[in-house]
Amino acid sequence: MRRVHGGRWPAWAATAVLVTVAAACGNPDAGAGDAGSGTGTGDAGSGSPTPSGPRPSPSHAHFVDDIEWSDGGGRVGMYYAAGRGLMEQHQETAGGPWSRPRLVYATEGDACQSITLKAFRGTVTAIANWGVYCADGEPPTESVAAVGTRGLSAWDTKATEDFDGWEKAAPVAGTGDLLFTNSSTEWLTRLRWSPAGGFGEVEDIRR
Repeated sequence: MRRVHGGRWPAWAATAVLVTVAAACGNPDAGAGDAGSGTGTGDAGSGSPTPSGPRPSPSHAHFVDDIEWSDGGGRVGMYYAAGRGLMEQHQETAGGPWSRPRLVYATEGDACQSITLKAFRGTVTAIANWGVYCADGEPPTESVAAVGTRGLSAWDTKATEDFDGWEKAAPVAGTGDLLFTNSSTEWLTRLRWSPAGGFGEVEDIRR
């Protein structure tokens, strides 16, 4: 496994606010301009004409991953938009309207194969990766941990370059903190997020 040389924010990162995820995309071209993107924004598809008039667009994109995240049964989903980055939409309650697409992290990199979402007491973490040929199984070169808070109105992100990607995110017992980790036989790499301070620094710990 490649060593982590520390996380840093790319100059073009669209968001500087908070969570965790390990992965990539089943359809790297699923993007803001696709027919499956959300309604009510410039990202929406226009639909196809029918005898009764234009067919409305779907209320949300084709998500790479989506989970239930609120006590009210709301859901959150994420997908990759080609040439733009990581996109997010959510419902406040089950069956409710989907939010407008939000760009959580901006990059023109090639999306990988999956996105990993987890929910912890109303906080959502995401792991997403990019890299040349990573959709074909090559390791990523750009890995993002993200945390959504305040009803998903705010997202904090941390990008780590030249890194194999985060494997999981988990709560830290007795705190409101979250921990993103990647482990091998020689190293434990971790990244901590706290509600008060956001993301810390990437740590390499020799086993």
